Amino acid sequence: MSSVVTRARRAGVRPPFERVVEEHGPALLRFCAAQVGPERAEDCFQEAMLAALRAYDTVRDPGAVRAWLFSIAARKAIDVHRARARAPEPVPDVAAVAGSAEPAPRDDALWARVRALPDKQRQAVGLRFLGDLSHAEIALVMATSEPAARRNVFEGLKRLREELGPSHVHPPPAV
Repeated sequence: MSSVVTRARRAGVRPPFERVVEEHGPALLRFCAAQVGPERAEDCFQEAMLAALRAYDTVRDPGAVRAWLFSIAARKAIDVHRARARAPEPVPDVAAVAGSAEPAPRDDALWARVRALPDKQRQAVGLRFLGDLSHAEIALVMATSEPAARRNVFEGLKRLREELGPSHVHPPPAV
């Protein structure tokens, strides 16, 4: 953790926003990639950062900035999924796809399955393994109880193990 951010938290003041982005940005981007896919991750991340910058003056607890950022990113990921559901999906050229039948890397397949989990499980698994958030922080981000957050992570992993087998899911590798 950056000494500027640490000193600011101890003093009970918000650290400069650029320091917060430097500290939490990489984990936030990984979380976005796991939630919405690598092709939409940058857009989701940028939307989350813009929303965070606009609301940064409202942060009351400097110690909760990380969870606050992840809650914004989680909401932006939901927005991306909603927009995707409303937008038509172009169908790739079948002949071109059939010609390049290379299997997808195992991590991509796993995270595609994570993206297919129910919303709460998808969010909880992403927050746990990409954001490295505790169950208490996940609960804060998801506006739920800690036992519910723990259960969402458990159920998401259980579902992935059922679909992929236990050797593929312990823990999911970062994107």
